This record gives sequence, structure tokens and C-alpha cells, in this order.
Amino acid sequence: MDMHTVVSGEGAKRGLERVVVGDGRAAGVTVSDVLAVARGGARIELSDDAVAALAAARGIVDALAAKPDPVYGVSTGFGALATRHISPDLRAQLQRNIVRSHAAGMGPRVEREVVRALMFLRLKTVCSGHTGVRPEVAQTMADVLNAGITPVVHEYGSLGCSGDLAPLSHCALTLMGEGDAEGPDGTVRPAGELLAEHGIAPVELREKEGLALLNGTDGMLGMLVMALADLDTLYKSADITAALTMEALLGTDKVLAPELHAIRPHPGQAASAANMAAVLKGSGLTGHHQDDAPRVQDAYSVRCAPQVAGAGRDTMAHAGLVAERELAAAVDNPVVLPDGRVESNGNFHGAPVAYVLDFLAVAVADLGSIAERRTDRLLDKNRSHGLPPFLADDAGVDSGLMIAQYTQAALVSELKRLAVPASADSIPSSAMQEDHVSMGWSAARKLRTAVDNLTRVIAVELYAATRAIQLREGLTPAPASQAVIEAVRAAGVEGPGPDRYLAPDLAAADAFVRAGHLVAAAETVTGPLR
Repeated sequence: MDMHTVVSGEGAKRGLERVVVGDGRAAGVTVSDVLAVARGGARIELSDDAVAALAAARGIVDALAAKPDPVYGVSTGFGALATRHISPDLRAQLQRNIVRSHAAGMGPRVEREVVRALMFLRLKTVCSGHTGVRPEVAQTMADVLNAGITPVVHEYGSLGCSGDLAPLSHCALTLMGEGDAEGPDGTVRPAGELLAEHGIAPVELREKEGLALLNGTDGMLGMLVMALADLDTLYKSADITAALTMEALLGTDKVLAPELHAIRPHPGQAASAANMAAVLKGSGLTGHHQDDAPRVQDAYSVRCAPQVAGAGRDTMAHAGLVAERELAAAVDNPVVLPDGRVESNGNFHGAPVAYVLDFLAVAVADLGSIAERRTDRLLDKNRSHGLPPFLADDAGVDSGLMIAQYTQAALVSELKRLAVPASADSIPSSAMQEDHVSMGWSAARKLRTAVDNLTRVIAVELYAATRAIQLREGLTPAPASQAVIEAVRAAGVEGPGPDRYLAPDLAAADAFVRAGHLVAAAETVTGPLR
């Protein structure tokens, strides 16, 4: 799956920014840190505090390993095999074996940015001082990321409980100099060769370290963080295209008045309405709903745009809160506590992250659905208030944007399928020891696809709405709308005219939205949108 996510130029601006792990911040790492490493290639450094915390926790693990009493993950097997006490001479082999046996993913490779986020977030937890991993192992993780080496991680293998086991195992395998990885040049080669080329010694795992490298929600969390960054741009984009459609349909912007939204005080709704109002300020098209074909109210897809987009924004806010909490967490099993205890726990269960990933997929599907309904209204001569059928140049001879809307409808139908929650499912594993799982990785993977397709849906509405506005001869669009039209035409998205090969126009519109250029164009007039 070759996903092209929305990046509003942030990664490019960062260049080789430096991110310090374990610098004393209560939150561990920030959203900006994750994006800088995953998308911007930022270099990673371990703070002195992190190294000290690593060494202290390792001392506790070493002391327990020297005792005759079995301690889970230190001197026992794992999962359903946790009842076996492992003798000291077999413990290094045990740690190697868990990595090798758990690196059992299948299917296509996941994206480089996902793997970098996954590894960075695991490093963040390792550096918390709650895992018992030696400082040299953490430093090797940082060195691999800094060298631009990306382990090959496969699409399938995680159930989202006991963490993202298979994906993290493939990353740990690279640290051992085994398996395959992608080098800085994009070529996949044996990991051992890549480590040697960059002067990185493979790690020799000791008690607990193999388990500690595998047992976290890092993959699903990384994908959540990146999805939220992308959706921040896409929700602003959807507010802009909704405003353009309202203009093109000669609708009324009175429904965007702040006092109307104040009496239903959902913050996302107010932000969306304010964005639309800012885009429409100074429009010569809005307010003509009482002209040739009078109507008291606009259709729901136009009039209720802030309510639907606002509900999605509020869902994003909740998901962001979950992400912040998870970024502040140290997810491992067992964990090393400050008082010296090493305790088993269930913090690896991905339910908190899985739920919000699924919530977002529902919101994305609904935003795509309402955008498609607006697009369809622009193309229907019986509902578009004077626009030509399908916005065609010579309807009948020309089909206009008829099939562009088919493509958009197909994408929306796919969004609805992707909105079916993964977290509602659970399938038992490990001889019923792990008898309830979150499926959070699956929720994250389908959300990435949904975000990707939402971008295309918004691009089709943008294409139709800008064309429709230009067909309203004698009426002047809002300055922000005009700025968008000029920018999208300069980006290679052609305006009204006879039928032509549409796929290049749609691809150019998609690229325009995806790169954040739609929001940037509007904001040259409106200032920062909310």
C-alpha cells in the first residue's frame, strides 16, 4: 500500500531538526517530535537523564535476574509459556528467540514514516526507565533511525494487544542485524549489511530486552498522531470547499452567524462556521437564493456543513487528548517501578487508541459523504439553481463532470466500509491467554486509507465548486474564493470548457489539497483558519 499522506510543508521546513528523548518533560515526547522524526528526518539524541534512568532500571533487572525466584519476562517464558522458569544460560537465547519468532508479519510493506514513528515511540518508552533495557540498546535504536535505516515491517501481524508485536519484532530484528531493512537510498537489503556500512554494532539482547522492544502500542499511536496532523489540514480544506459550494449554489451565509452557533456551543461547529464565514466574506454570490428560483433554506448538505464538520473536529479533539496521554505513557509488560518492583500489567492493551482510531474513521466517512452530496447538487440542473447539467460546456455533446462524481461516490462508498470499527472485533490468541485483543493496528491501517481517500473526495468538490463559480458570469466571488480559484488554476487544474481527459485535472486537484495549498491559498486572504 503506497499511501501519500497530507503534510502541510511541516516536515520539509524541519530539515534535520534535533529531537532529544528524555529531557525531563512530563509528556515524554510531543506530537511535533513524532512528526519531526517520522516525516522530517529529525535526528535523535538521548538526554543524560534518559541514560541515567535506563541504567537505574537495568540495575533492578540485573538484580532480579541473579535471584532464584522467577520473574515474568526476566527469567520465564512468555504468554501461554510464562510458567516455565528459564535457566541463566538460556536467557540470551530466549530474548533472541522471541524477536525471531514474533517477526512473523505478512503482506506488503508499511510506509517508511509509519516505521520511523513506531521505532521512535518505542525508543521513547525504553528511555522512560520503566523497561529495564540497557542504555546501549536505546542508543542503537537512535543510531538506526539517525542513519536512515528503516526495517521492513509488514501490513499484517498485529492484533493490537500485547502491543504491536509483529511490527515491533521486525524492528527489533534489525537491531540484531537480522532480517531486511531499507537503506537511506530506498534499497532493501540485509539489515546486517546496512548496520555494518554505518558503523552500528548489532545488539546482543539480555534478560527482558527482547520483550521490552516488542510490547507497546507504538504503531497504532504513531499512525494516530499522523492522521490527526493530516485531518487538521483536511477539515480546514473541507470548510473551504463547503464555502465554495455555498457560493456556487447562490446559498445564504446567514446560517453561519456566530450567534446561531453560540446557542449550540460545540466548539468544532463554531470553528467550522467561522472558517466558512471567513472564506465567504465579501462574496457577490451568496444571498441570491431569493432570485430566479426562490428558496427559504438551503439543503442540509450546505446548511448543516458546520454541524457535521464540527462534530468531526470535536472527535479529533478527543482523539488528540488520548494521543497526548499515550505519548506520556510507558507501555511495557512487565514494567520496572521506581520502588524496584517489576510487575506484570495490562497497559499494553490498545483499546484506548483503537477506539479513537475507529471514531475518526466514522467522522471521516461522514465528512466525505456530505462533500459528495454537495458535489452532486452542483451537477444536477434541477437543484443547482441555474448551472448547466454536470457543469458541461455543451450538455449532451459534453458530459462535463458526470464521471468525476462517480469516482467521488466510489471513494465515499469505500469510506463507509472503512468506517466499520475494527475495535468491535476481538479474536483470541496464545492458547487463550491473550483472549481479548484491541485490533488497534487494523483500525489505524484502515484510517490511513480513509484519510487518503478523503483527500480525493475533497479534491473533487474543489474541482466542481471552482468550475461552478466561474460559470456564474456577472457575479463576483469572495476575495478568498478568488484566491483559491487562481491558485488551483496555476496548479494545473483547468477551468470550464469542452470535455477533456479529466484524470490529470483530478490528480492535480488532489495534489493541491494534499500539499496544503488549498488552505494556504484561502489564508492569504482570511488569515489563519481555525
